[in-house]
Amino acid sequence: MSSSAEDRLDRFADLVVRVGVNVQHGQGVVISADIAQLEVARAVVEQAYVAGAGWVEVAWSDGPIRRSELTHATIETLTADRPWALQRAAEWTEQGVATIALVGNPDAGLFAGIDPAKLTTVRKGEMSARQQAAMSGEMRWTVVAAPNAGWAAQVYGEPDVERLWTAVGKAMRLDEADPVTAWRDRAATLASRAKALDALQISELTYSGDGTDLTVGLIPDCRWTGGSVTDPAGITYMPNIPTEEVFTSPDRRRADGVLRVTKPVVIAGQLVEGLRLTLEGGRITDVTADAGADVARAQLDSDEGARSLGEVALVDRDSRIAQADTVFHNTLFDENAGCHVAWGQSFPFAVDGGLELSPDQRYAAGLNSARVHTDVVIGGDGLTVTATTPTGKVPILEDDEWVLP
Repeated sequence: MSSSAEDRLDRFADLVVRVGVNVQHGQGVVISADIAQLEVARAVVEQAYVAGAGWVEVAWSDGPIRRSELTHATIETLTADRPWALQRAAEWTEQGVATIALVGNPDAGLFAGIDPAKLTTVRKGEMSARQQAAMSGEMRWTVVAAPNAGWAAQVYGEPDVERLWTAVGKAMRLDEADPVTAWRDRAATLASRAKALDALQISELTYSGDGTDLTVGLIPDCRWTGGSVTDPAGITYMPNIPTEEVFTSPDRRRADGVLRVTKPVVIAGQLVEGLRLTLEGGRITDVTADAGADVARAQLDSDEGARSLGEVALVDRDSRIAQADTVFHNTLFDENAGCHVAWGQSFPFAVDGGLELSPDQRYAAGLNSARVHTDVVIGGDGLTVTATTPTGKVPILEDDEWVLP
């Protein structure tokens, strides 16, 4: 590895550790990674220890092994909770472990031919435990993408990892003199946007663009979030790097209209293209797509809450990922190329006191509950977003440009 590539990898890992999960002295860290991401995982482990981690563990995965499991195991086995996994999740939560997920699919076609019902299976108890720990702030967490040859081939048609690293590095601000400071500045900008949105007391958002005419109701006094979040101990962290969005959770009961997804979306490892959705009374009632509609439908049918929205997010054309004009075939990146919504799980911190509410109370308030959370981009050239407020209509974005002061 050249010295410049080694320096870039160190800057990547340092950013993940110091800004992503903000590792504290003596803290435990768990990293999930595919074996194709070995080099990146090693760098993150090193920087975690440099930052003072007490211990670091890597939970390895491997695509072909997962394909064998999906091919031969029954749906009953694939959905059965494992007591040891539940106990481990509980212990990690109790200890305040920080979790880092390295993503970037190294083999997009690996799961071709697998039953969509199997692809979308989850272990309910284990998923719920992880979601609860993450959404409550009991465990600081971050998701970042690690370039690899397979992912590069999906983006460029050839395994040009260096080209992908250049694009990822720009999106992650690794080209800045001090990426950590650059991200703290960007987080401050996004936080100021969130504060401005809070002040509007928005009751509805309307997204209008080519193929999209969607109105989504918001929960009274909901809270917008952008950039970093803060855990109960007052420690800031950034769940996604890169992030260019401000977001909140809508009222799951109030969404009507149609939307056209403007970027391909990866669901259970499968690419879904040309996705179009119809919503009525807060529920997704119709799904069509140019490719992969069966996978989208399978996920929507996998959980009672999957057909309701759990997130609405605003991203403008100044996003570094929008400016890259590249389909990354990775939700972490592609969702930050434009405004998006997500079906599935809501964020409890999107309402005042939401973290202290019981699941039933959150649901009664309008927050959604589901074992999935899938973001789909509806933004891009021509998109307009308008807020309904107590004083009338207020434009937020016009032709994909942020116009709210």
